[in-house]
Amino acid sequence: MPDDIRVLVADDQEIVRTGLVMILNAEPGLRVVGEAPDGRRAVELAQRLRPDVCLFDIRMPGMDGIEATRRLAGPAVTDPLAVVVITTFDLDDHVYAALRAGARGFLLKDAGTALLSQAVHAAARGDALIAPSVTTRLLRAFAETGPATPHRQPIDPLTDREEEVLVAVARGRTNAEVAAELHISLSTVKTHVTSLMAKLLVRNRVEIAMWAYETGRR
Repeated sequence: MPDDIRVLVADDQEIVRTGLVMILNAEPGLRVVGEAPDGRRAVELAQRLRPDVCLFDIRMPGMDGIEATRRLAGPAVTDPLAVVVITTFDLDDHVYAALRAGARGFLLKDAGTALLSQAVHAAARGDALIAPSVTTRLLRAFAETGPATPHRQPIDPLTDREEEVLVAVARGRTNAEVAAELHISLSTVKTHVTSLMAKLLVRNRVEIAMWAYETGRR
């Protein structure tokens, strides 16, 4: 069906890969269009198939999921694909590396079907979803140790309302939750998020949140 979200799955464990494919194909609106046992093959398939979302394991032979993500969604990529990283290991350095590489989501393999589906749908529409168990802990930990590179200043000053939206996004709030919290419309929230991305020179909500934590706005 043409409206289905097309997904590419990469995991070196066949039983895990098969399980992910079965789960995704059983979800309404999702369709797996390719499978890969390693990062190199995943990159090749993704460049050829141009799926709506790539679902990558981190630990794969030859080329891991982080490098595969960087090649498909990194800062140097002119037409990036949406990548969600999924892993068994709840390690902060893995999460941070995945997000720095351009991932739009990060999940643990025990996240459950509902959260997996939500993450794929979020990535397909340009949003980001990180496993709730790691979001705040991850961002706070890296804020305390300092950013990997000096943070950029906004190309234009943020308005007071944009600052409020920035903090809400950094706390993991959805657009609907931000709207309710700040008593503004959903369309207004979306406008502010778009403006924040432009001013901060970032590409998604995850990068907005990371910028907020790196600059002490949280």
